[in-house]
Amino acid sequence: MSVVKPVAAALTMRTVAAEYAIELPDGDVLIDFSDVTQADSAALALLIHWLRRAKANHAKVECRALPPVLTALADLYGVTGLLPPQSMAKQ
Repeated sequence: MSVVKPVAAALTMRTVAAEYAIELPDGDVLIDFSDVTQADSAALALLIHWLRRAKANHAKVECRALPPVLTALADLYGVTGLLPPQSMAKQ
């Protein structure tokens, strides 16, 4: 499983655009959010974007240290079911 780490410590509307350029490696991916200190709905949109790209490549995605604000936003927006099950565990 390849590890992908977002570049920015703050994944917000102001910083997230550069993250869209990150190419997910072939195969299964672990997205490590351990260095992310701030996140908003733009970070959730990025995660969903990565999940769609992985699904199109028939790859599995796991998340490490998913910021609690992302699971809260996913619940608020009704997209919790899109997140990988392991992402929902409290980190």
